Amino acid sequence: MTNPFSLLAERWHPSAQHVRRAAMAALVMSVVIVVTGGAVRLTASGLGCTTWPRCTAESLTPTPEMGINGVIEFTNRMLTYVLCAAVGWAILAARCAKPWRRSLTKLGWAQFWLVMSNAVMGGITVLTGLNPYIVAAHMVAALALVWVAVVQWERTREGDGSPRALVAEPIQRLAQVLVLTISLLVVAGTAVTGAGHHPGASSKDGKPVYRIPIDYDRLVQAHADLVFLSVGLTLAALLVFAAVKAPPAARARVRELFGLLMIQGVLGFVQYFTDAPEIMVGVHMLGSALILGAAVRIPLALRTRAEIPAQATAPSTELVA
Repeated sequence: MTNPFSLLAERWHPSAQHVRRAAMAALVMSVVIVVTGGAVRLTASGLGCTTWPRCTAESLTPTPEMGINGVIEFTNRMLTYVLCAAVGWAILAARCAKPWRRSLTKLGWAQFWLVMSNAVMGGITVLTGLNPYIVAAHMVAALALVWVAVVQWERTREGDGSPRALVAEPIQRLAQVLVLTISLLVVAGTAVTGAGHHPGASSKDGKPVYRIPIDYDRLVQAHADLVFLSVGLTLAALLVFAAVKAPPAARARVRELFGLLMIQGVLGFVQYFTDAPEIMVGVHMLGSALILGAAVRIPLALRTRAEIPAQATAPSTELVA
């Protein structure tokens, strides 16, 4: 039977370039939401709206008494709708393109459900008074959205045939270990923030906001150790990729990752020794999203996917009567 998606697909056939642009819009908004979420925390606006999904028990929007903190928190909530629109555009563009690329549509829906689950998690964050573990999970889910958005955007440049490796399996494993290490690095960063100087609000009902009860300096050291490991693995990848003559795109992406890690490392050390000023922490959060995205792109450059012949895709474009 037909549905609204299939009816739209009968009338609208976006180009491959349009699909790529839609995927890019979803990716950009996934990074923006990480940055604006960080702004909420760093301006102590985490409880700017005192409840969820309303801003107050009586009002959907912030009241004048809530000041700038209410405006910042509410603005971040409203940007979620912009993010949903971008993800919706990516889903529809992938669904209506000819031939229908089911893999891109699935990646778009994965982003949609990540956004929905993270919106609920954001509400739980407010209702629990900025519990640092929930806040950290909220950030991790936002970074997972960046991961999926990067994969969808990269997949718009590929065909839908079976992936074919361009390098030996040990080289692929090295790239996968690098992505895993970078993922652990950004997760460790959320733990540092959860124990650090920016709880997201000054107090909850007159009481200090709860923090992760682990020594801050020890968490910072563990995070720094993962930085050193990440840099070492990236240097190893640079040398190995050059030695085995890996695809130029893969070598370029490793260089990009190395440059981002160097900048992020300098920011991190300056941030630590200057008592974590808000603007620098915000830039550091942006860097986390960019570094994760850069790492995810590396294994994708070590393989290729051919286009599926037109006759093989024809059945999937037929609509059920």
